[in-house]
Amino acid sequence: MFLFSLGILASNFVFNSLLMRFPITGSQVNISEYFKGTSRNHLMGILGGGIWSLGMSFSILASEQAGPAISYGLGQGATVVAAIWGIYIWKEFKNAPPIVHRILNLMLLFYMIGLATIIFSR
Repeated sequence: MFLFSLGILASNFVFNSLLMRFPITGSQVNISEYFKGTSRNHLMGILGGGIWSLGMSFSILASEQAGPAISYGLGQGATVVAAIWGIYIWKEFKNAPPIVHRILNLMLLFYMIGLATIIFSR
């Protein structure tokens, strides 16, 4: 876990630099603009990394006892949590047409059914 964390830290500088220089959308961003973010923004990023690290640590520790199917299913539950945060907490689709909200809800339902099927397939 320690080496993985170091790898994430090191690669973050590489990927952030590349995406600031060659953004997918919008114009280039200077490194000085990165530090214009509020303390809260940076703390949210640190908190997100800490949660990810803690969850991955627990997943690695539990996989030996739980078995591969249950461990995989529980690990993929993070995707559901991320989708719920994006859809309902941060409201990333608030300006989308109503059909999109129905499709997103169906996606979450079917994803959770699929995970449950994998977990209970032992």
